[in-house]
Amino acid sequence: MSKQNLKVLSGAGVLVTLGIIFGDIGTSPLYVLSAVMGQNKVSEILVYGGLSCIVWTLTLQTTFKYIFLTLQADNKGEGGIFSLYALVRKRAKWLMLPAIIGAGTLLADGIITPPISVSSAVEGLLIFYPKLHIIPIVIVILTLLFAFQRFGTKVVGGSFGPIMLVWFTMIGFFGLLYIVQDPFILKALSPYYAIHFLIYYPQGFWLLGAVFLATTGAEALYSDLGHCGKKNIRAAWIFVKTALVLNYMGQGAYLLHNFNGVSIGDHQPFYEMMPVWFIKPGIIIATAATIIASQALISGSFTLVSEAVNLNFWPRIKIRRPTEERGQIYVPSINWMLYVGCVAIMLYFQNSSNMVAAYGFSITIAMMMTTTLLTYYMLYIKKYPWYLVLFIVSIFAVVESSFMIANVSKLLKRWFILFFEWALIFMMWLWYKGRKIKNRYTDFINFDQFLPMLRDLSDDPTVPKYASNLVYLTKANYIYDIETKIIYSIFKKRPKKADVYWFVHIDFQDTPYTMKYVVDELVKDKVFKVEFKIGFRVQPRVNVLLRKVLEEMSKNNEIDMTSHYESLHHYHLQGDFRYVVLEKFLSHENELSFKENFILTAYFFINHLSISDTRAFGLDSSDTLIEKVPLVIAPVKNITMMREFRDKKTMMLHERDARNHEHD
Repeated sequence: MSKQNLKVLSGAGVLVTLGIIFGDIGTSPLYVLSAVMGQNKVSEILVYGGLSCIVWTLTLQTTFKYIFLTLQADNKGEGGIFSLYALVRKRAKWLMLPAIIGAGTLLADGIITPPISVSSAVEGLLIFYPKLHIIPIVIVILTLLFAFQRFGTKVVGGSFGPIMLVWFTMIGFFGLLYIVQDPFILKALSPYYAIHFLIYYPQGFWLLGAVFLATTGAEALYSDLGHCGKKNIRAAWIFVKTALVLNYMGQGAYLLHNFNGVSIGDHQPFYEMMPVWFIKPGIIIATAATIIASQALISGSFTLVSEAVNLNFWPRIKIRRPTEERGQIYVPSINWMLYVGCVAIMLYFQNSSNMVAAYGFSITIAMMMTTTLLTYYMLYIKKYPWYLVLFIVSIFAVVESSFMIANVSKLLKRWFILFFEWALIFMMWLWYKGRKIKNRYTDFINFDQFLPMLRDLSDDPTVPKYASNLVYLTKANYIYDIETKIIYSIFKKRPKKADVYWFVHIDFQDTPYTMKYVVDELVKDKVFKVEFKIGFRVQPRVNVLLRKVLEEMSKNNEIDMTSHYESLHHYHLQGDFRYVVLEKFLSHENELSFKENFILTAYFFINHLSISDTRAFGLDSSDTLIEKVPLVIAPVKNITMMREFRDKKTMMLHERDARNHEHD
């Protein structure tokens, strides 16, 4: 079934949605209620209040904010924080801050969600083997998971939906068994118990940090919108939420029946509420579900970074396509960065209980950033009345700020993750600002005055031909603008004579998968400017794209692609191509402020670590010339020097004395 068909509401679409969208939020029952209980004695106020908080968190945050409201903010069917940013970025320049903060925290979530999910599933084995070492098992699973990324998920992806269907059916069924035994547990559906819990239970407010874990997958849910479509997501959520609530309620009934008045300690209510004979199959199903949840998060991280590259928030990195399926990519550097982070988290925290104590803060920040961007979307794109937007945002502000405050207590336990996420955010900010400064000081000149020179150079028999077709990548947004450095490269170095000159400009659009181009003929049969208008999720493979354009132009008899060399022309061989890429480096001839010097130095350092424009734009290195160009922003001024004039007679006397001294 094609991806487009999956966006139409259907049974197959809903099944696929279960496998792609709801893995993260769907596996939270493994650890959430245990985290809420902690080492506290099980009591009615704790169980009823904790359950009520979980249900209403799922209702307000997941159902209302994401399923109902945020899914409306689709960008040509695609979702995620960068898709939302692309819709509203023209409304205010500062909106890049919530976009990069949200992206950084989501990427940081990618190093803790896989280990906490997989370890919480595998720890079920401790029921049978109390002395079993879980860490090696989890690391082996994570290693296989990340090693498999290079091959894509086309082969096994079809099994994700059925496995998650089995998972949700299983957790709903076992939850229902205990609800039947204690139907009064359904009283926890009332918000009264949540309010009563937060007001009267000692330190109840701080337990919101554990409650929040029930909705951490909501942000990833929005990011994966483009895979399944909002109709399938909303239909599947009815089933998913029902299964989640049933399981949470069943766990609550089990706890009150078996642990009332005592702490649960190291017990695992999720598994222990199952029949003993089913626990091992349950562990297998849970492990498969957590692997699927981790896979979705990893794929989402790849997409997020790919978007960041095209939106100029991230340096150029190698991006591969393991399959021909649209939107499926593999980013080796991000894959292994996440893998190292996941293994480090596992080794540092040792078990899921310790990870739970550090989990949640990043996603809280990401949700708050989404709320900021969503506010602008509702005001300026959807045109909602300001008072309605204020009311909606006020609800989110109260809920999310409460969760953030409750999660602040986790900061000391998660310094490792905090350092990682803010390093990512700071790097994105430096790259964005550095690129802005560099582009601001890129000099453009009117191209029109140089067009006759290009025509004459192309026809000049005294200049050796450099290439049949010479291609320059340009940042000029206007037809008759060109960088002065390109003019310098063509004329003022060794003249680069060509039969045809091509100037290619890439304009990334605010839509995800746009693929358009415009060709302007500036000099008949000699000079062309090609502008590609491509979406922020499209890989800008200039070589492939330009070849496609030339094929269409040749087919329409707009150009002659045959070689202009006399000896080759009658054989109808295609003319050769050479690409010239100008790479800037920070010149030492600058007098910059401390801030600009720091930003640009950091920018060019990061740029040095990233891949070249040749690889980023899919150019053949054998046909590409890279020219280094100094970036001079603030040249050194006010150099005071005084010229001295020599007296010829005095100079001759000094020289004679010097020679006599040498002979002596």
